[in-house]
Amino acid sequence: MVNHSAARRRFVAVAAILGWAGLSIQLYLILYSRWTLEASLLGGLISFFSYFTVLSNTLVATVLTCELTSRESAARRWFLQPWVSSGVAVSIAVVGLAYSVLLRHLWHPEGWQFLADELMHDIMPLLFLVYWWCCVPKGSLRLRHIGLWVIYPLMYFAYSLFRGHALAVYPYPFIDVDKLGYPQVFVNAGGLLAGFVVIALLVIGLDRWRAKRS
Repeated sequence: MVNHSAARRRFVAVAAILGWAGLSIQLYLILYSRWTLEASLLGGLISFFSYFTVLSNTLVATVLTCELTSRESAARRWFLQPWVSSGVAVSIAVVGLAYSVLLRHLWHPEGWQFLADELMHDIMPLLFLVYWWCCVPKGSLRLRHIGLWVIYPLMYFAYSLFRGHALAVYPYPFIDVDKLGYPQVFVNAGGLLAGFVVIALLVIGLDRWRAKRS
């Protein structure tokens, strides 16, 4: 039992470090690019947090950090609730799948950008899903939780449209209203939301199956 607990703690620690490392590298790259162009660093910070990938990876790293720390707090208790951690698992799974299907072929990053992309789109989704499977208590998820989970992508979509309308800058090509128009963007967003719900249903199904086996 002691060895199992120690191995679990080492896994969570490595995953948390990698999660924050990917975010730190990406933030550095954005701010350095803005600095070389003599553009606003505050604008770079806002741009950084305007990506669903970054927001979801931040949630992942936060949950892992809460799991690692032993200091009790309201934030720690909230993030470690199974329905919250499971919602984060759904979101990061969508990040990995959407990037592989829709975005990976559009560019070929190199160097530090390649490392940041691999960490945020491939490694962290896999590590967090392993964490969810092995470490998050099972059996408490219900279909109603999907209604809570979809609030996050819906709010993000609304924010992206508002920011895009104000600045003419969209974080992802499939929601670029200037190039695609609102009808196509809503179709694309609807498809992504449907994929989100399918993954959420799969997570709930696995949660119930794992609980019955235990």
